[in-house]
Amino acid sequence: PAPGLAKTFGVRWTGTFTPPAAGTYPLVVDVPACWKDCSTHDAVRLWIGDRQLSAGEVKKGRVEVTLTSDGKPVPFRLELDHRSDDEGVRLLWSPPAQPLLDQAVATARDADVIVAVMGLSPDLEGEALSVSVPGFVGGDRTDIGLPPAQVRLLEALKATGKPIVLVLTSGSAVAVDPSSADAILAAWYPGQAGGTAIAETLAGLNNPSGRLPVTFYKTTGDLPAFTDYTMKERTYRYFTGTPLWGFGHGLSYTNFAYAATKPALSVAAGQPLTVTTKLSNAGNRAGEEVVQAYLVAPTAKAGGPTTPVLQRQLVGFGRVALKPGQSRTVPITIDPRSLSSVARDGTRTIVPGAYRLYIGGGQPGDGAGQWSDLTITGTTVELPK
Repeated sequence: PAPGLAKTFGVRWTGTFTPPAAGTYPLVVDVPACWKDCSTHDAVRLWIGDRQLSAGEVKKGRVEVTLTSDGKPVPFRLELDHRSDDEGVRLLWSPPAQPLLDQAVATARDADVIVAVMGLSPDLEGEALSVSVPGFVGGDRTDIGLPPAQVRLLEALKATGKPIVLVLTSGSAVAVDPSSADAILAAWYPGQAGGTAIAETLAGLNNPSGRLPVTFYKTTGDLPAFTDYTMKERTYRYFTGTPLWGFGHGLSYTNFAYAATKPALSVAAGQPLTVTTKLSNAGNRAGEEVVQAYLVAPTAKAGGPTTPVLQRQLVGFGRVALKPGQSRTVPITIDPRSLSSVARDGTRTIVPGAYRLYIGGGQPGDGAGQWSDLTITGTTVELPK
């Protein structure tokens, strides 16, 4: 509480509820419940007009009521008795979908460019949430796509023929149709100054240089059930399909070029390896590139010592800032542990043999980069687990 305010207190809010049209509106009084063993909870009372719709202790974190409206503005009053460790209060409402969709499309028709901010929120994805809507159960996701209502909105906006910039907010990967937008910015949950950062990036004041920390799969069907923890077809290291956007993917307002690296490299098992590549900014904007090194081992085929079969692994990276036309030789040192693999029994070893090393702005096949053959010499070296 504020200084001088007792631990228990009451608060009253008043205002006017102005529905966009006549209809039935779900209203929710949301009180984030304490995470301890709480003997009591806060109490709320909600009036719409002169009718009291709810009253009493909020035992499950929320109170849900329904308002049937003729479309005219109506006063409301919300009261809270704070007498527990509950953490705040929100009054939420959900208007009928069609009027909102029609309003959005009508506005978009008069726009030069559509900036559509879509995705998820902590109200949908999280731990132990009281959520049960298509694609979500209790805060867990059952589908990796956009919520159905947002898919319908994106399709309607696309039909206007106006350019679309999709700003995607989420705390996890979201599958979207790349053809549904002309540009996509993954904003995640950007924080307090996120709006300013997004606006400056879209306006070209910032040059984006982030890279995806997870794989964005095309469909939920690309993710096998977690019946065990072998990681088969999971993460960029074991996925054999084509992702929507791979781990390490990212774009820039400029272009980068990689000069050919040494076609053949060699290192003794158990020793570090330093590789260099010449990176050039071939565009007309200053920018930053994340140079990434991926190792493809002889195990990346059936019969190798790892199960499931290891496809590739990130073994080093570095961020480099370059002005237009500038070039720089970039060193990446790969430690011995990054050159190792783990067998099904948990044994971690560096196995001599013929490997391939890719240096580029993303995974092999994603953007500019160069391949080298890498030979690890000597005898097998076992490392601590």
